[in-house]
Amino acid sequence: MSTDTLDAVRVTGILAMIGALIYAVGDVFLLAAKVNIADYPNLQPHLKLLSDAEKMVVLPWWRLAWGGLLGVFATPLVLAGFWQVYQGLLPAGAGLALPPVLLFACASIVGAFFHGSFIYLGEYVQALNRVSAESQAALVGMLTRHRKILIVGFGFIIPLALIASVWFSALVASGQTWFPRWMAVVNPASTFLAWMITRRILPKRISAYTEGAGFNIAYLIFFALTTATLWQGGYL
Repeated sequence: MSTDTLDAVRVTGILAMIGALIYAVGDVFLLAAKVNIADYPNLQPHLKLLSDAEKMVVLPWWRLAWGGLLGVFATPLVLAGFWQVYQGLLPAGAGLALPPVLLFACASIVGAFFHGSFIYLGEYVQALNRVSAESQAALVGMLTRHRKILIVGFGFIIPLALIASVWFSALVASGQTWFPRWMAVVNPASTFLAWMITRRILPKRISAYTEGAGFNIAYLIFFALTTATLWQGGYL
């Protein structure tokens, strides 16, 4: 790895970690809230539809707006991290290194739309709480359609990230990359599972404050380890 490439790998790794951290903060703004549903009788008939989104009723506007926008604005930084991953995989050949990176990138680009759409989900929930029972039908219809869009987006993002994670690990395990072989156990999917297990034993206060941020904490861990293992030029 040339000196210029190594410098770029270090910089993009740091940028990716910053991006994942900002994204996680956006998640916390949107999803780390507690609500006593008994205080919101207008929402009680629609809990199945809301699927835990009812807690967004207590969020101030600034949290909704910045919660969504931070993730959108952080996406270019995360994409820089995938360029770094590509450089680490490149000794195996561009034909093998490029597909998982493109899959990761596509998932992140679509994820920006998915993340930003939570602004409007929160708005629907808060409007549903404010209007009378007789006026709720239109909002319920909007929420139903919005939920379908979220499901489609989620159904697109998750398979791409999973396939990319498995591909990354298989390539690293082959020993043909700049990453040490032990990095084969590290990918966004495995770090997400590790975080979810760890979160169960963390103090409740920390667990509550990181509600909804699991995916981006997983990316933060992933980029931290890719950056650390490539910092001196990689394993090869």
